[in-house]
Amino acid sequence: MLKDFLNLDQIKERLIRLGEALIDQKNAVVAVPPYQNKDGFWFGGGNIIQEKDGTLLLTGRYRNFGDSRTGTGAGERGLELAIFRADSPQGPWMKIKSFFKKDLNIGALEVVSIEGCGLVHKTDGSGYVLFISTEKDRSYPKDIADYQKPGTGVWSIDAIEGPWVEDLNAEDIQELLRSEDPRDLHCKDPVPFINEQGKVSMIYCHHPYSWSSSNTGIVDLNPTHLHIENHREFFIQRGTIWDVACTRVTERLELPQMGVLKDAPKMVLYFYDGAECLRRLDDNPMAVKRPRGWSCEEIGGLAFGLATGAGEVEKLSINLPLFTSPMGTGCSRYVSACWTKQGLLATWQQSQDNLSQPLVSHFLPMEQVEDILS
Repeated sequence: MLKDFLNLDQIKERLIRLGEALIDQKNAVVAVPPYQNKDGFWFGGGNIIQEKDGTLLLTGRYRNFGDSRTGTGAGERGLELAIFRADSPQGPWMKIKSFFKKDLNIGALEVVSIEGCGLVHKTDGSGYVLFISTEKDRSYPKDIADYQKPGTGVWSIDAIEGPWVEDLNAEDIQELLRSEDPRDLHCKDPVPFINEQGKVSMIYCHHPYSWSSSNTGIVDLNPTHLHIENHREFFIQRGTIWDVACTRVTERLELPQMGVLKDAPKMVLYFYDGAECLRRLDDNPMAVKRPRGWSCEEIGGLAFGLATGAGEVEKLSINLPLFTSPMGTGCSRYVSACWTKQGLLATWQQSQDNLSQPLVSHFLPMEQVEDILS
């Protein structure tokens, strides 16, 4: 259990320092810009993985203006899933593969918006699995059908397998996670990783039919056939203050056993998006202004736990978020991070003064990681 570590307070302090050094809002650079530099346009919601030769693969989706709460016809919204490659953490990032909404339909179910995605190596070394979440033109279950707003769909998660990224074929798409339960009806934003048993697991976000909260679940997948073996709907609890409405994990980062972590069991950092409410709250003009977060403009937090998944996940950002943009709405979300041969690379969506959200990146050399954890 985490509470049994003698130097737990020191570990927490170093992990916060590591997170803040990595998600450096002022020194981040734009890795992938959105299609337009204005409100409602962004790129992100994906992940980074490293190849054996050191090259990097980055996934994400281009989103154009639109509002999911007012109907599927209100703007283009998530229109393209793209995969990029770079030879170094500094880029440049070159697009090597993309899918559009019409490519990702399953049978008669039409995709009206592409949401988060994630790429992972197959555990047998035979290729890749691309996880894709989309909003589809699907009806609510009969017992809550009256609560579905006209023109809105339902989110679910699908997958495509292939030997090479360039050969991933939308015709091979298969449904992976779809819910009919009102408590977690909408499933999106997959975060795949290789677990301690050498199998693929997937963290994901889910919303109830009422759109009143955003939560995090996790599934373990069969290594031979792409289907779910274990399913835990609530992997981390929502907070009580700045993250009371939304706690959406976007990255699971394994930590090296060095410095203050040398004698501890293997640990992981969880980056997550939080918000006080899914609709923007009015500020009291006489009160201290603070970033609050809301749907599509979330802000960032940090948690940690044991790599085995045993025991609790403990949050490090209790009273306030750790990651906010110094520009625009303060939005800082969808963190992804990857260990490279030279150090630690992170990307995230960062609000700009023009209210767009490009994917920005920051690289932390290994010497700095070692110094922070020492």
